[in-house]
Amino acid sequence: MFPLSVRQRRRVLVADLVSTAVFPLAITGATAAVPDVTAQLPGGAALGPWLVLAYNGLFAAALLLAGATADRSARTRFFAVGNLLVAATGVLSALAPNLPSLVALRAIGGVGAAMCAAGGSSMVLAVYPPEERRRVYGYAGAVLGSALASGPVVAQVLMAVGGWRLVFVVPGAVAAVAALATLGLPGLRDPEPSESFDRAGAVLFGVTVAAAVTALGLGFGSGVPWWGPAVLVLVAAACAVGLVRVERRAADPAIPVDLLRIPAYRAYAVATGAFMGMLVVGLTVLPQLGSAQRMGRGEAAVMLSLLTVPSTVLPLLAARLARRLARPLVTTALFACAVTAVVLQVTDRPGALLAAAAVVGLCLGLTEGVPDGQALRYVPARRGGAGAALFSTARMSLETLTLAAANGVMAALGPASGAAVAGAVCLTAALVVRKSVPPRGDRDSVSAGSAGSRTRRGSASPGCACSRGR
Repeated sequence: MFPLSVRQRRRVLVADLVSTAVFPLAITGATAAVPDVTAQLPGGAALGPWLVLAYNGLFAAALLLAGATADRSARTRFFAVGNLLVAATGVLSALAPNLPSLVALRAIGGVGAAMCAAGGSSMVLAVYPPEERRRVYGYAGAVLGSALASGPVVAQVLMAVGGWRLVFVVPGAVAAVAALATLGLPGLRDPEPSESFDRAGAVLFGVTVAAAVTALGLGFGSGVPWWGPAVLVLVAAACAVGLVRVERRAADPAIPVDLLRIPAYRAYAVATGAFMGMLVVGLTVLPQLGSAQRMGRGEAAVMLSLLTVPSTVLPLLAARLARRLARPLVTTALFACAVTAVVLQVTDRPGALLAAAAVVGLCLGLTEGVPDGQALRYVPARRGGAGAALFSTARMSLETLTLAAANGVMAALGPASGAAVAGAVCLTAALVVRKSVPPRGDRDSVSAGSAGSRTRRGSASPGCACSRGR
């Protein structure tokens, strides 16, 4: 832990929260801009989806490497560089002469976003003790929820005011503000950073994710010959095999597997992935159901607002409830999401759809940031970037798999079946949390972070960190 003043710690948190707001806007803005961009820039309409896919794919691919690098460097400087990279690519995107160059800039922006996310978590966990992280991630949940809920509206306003170029410039400007907020702060570099750095493992992980995401994107009507995605799948498989071999031999693996051996960390990662999967599937499924198709614009807007707005106004309340009720709060919300998915299998009346959106929205709002805060209490400060990166990677993987499975089932059985898939994932996550997190573990795990800092691979088991915390 770095002994900063209260004012300095608040500046660290504010910088991270400002940067956190950029990611949802960068995604929703690019999604909204695709039709106009493809109509105005040369390069082929098939590249349009890659404005989002390139950003997301490189974000996921670079996240683990960024987390490991942040922990071994001056954290605030690393975070500032990531935000400046996002700012630069945002401005250059508005000046892009064609679609290929814009897609390339978006990919670079995704790397910058990974540096922001990993660097922000690394510096926050380096200055806030485990007992305060729940409150900190309550603020992060409120900002992220607000950005997710308001992102589509903000994107449409920007499009109306300044065209598609503005939706790239504004997130870049916000990222620049986050970078400026770190001026004058200490670098937060460990006096004796670990000399061992599993670069091979981090790079192989990134290539595996990038190849898999690219293959998935090319598989949907891009006009690329079949062998293109097939080669990428083989590359991803080969890199995954190589990754396993490298990680087994590494003294300090890039993938902090010891954290995944901590039951509570693993369980809360599954829980937050299930919640995000329920959100993205809900946004996809609800508008496609029969009654929703017959709703007017006002009713449809209310339904989507019920699903998203609670994540804007409830996370701070969730952080307070999580002081003593994190485990029952998370499991109850997961069970409620599962029950709601069952209800959608038997009725799609307007009232039922509105009630389902309200229940899911309430569950998401009351748990926004809670699993994150609980899981990261087990991460020692010196490994904050890697721990947060692994947590985010696990969450994104489960969210992506849930959406992919839901889309496949929906194609065969209809829209409501997609909700059943998300509900099944939520039910499974609830059972995992109940089994893995002790009833009193949320209140008594404060010392886990300090215990975890003494845990080294091969010298002590991660389970000891949890038992010390209890």
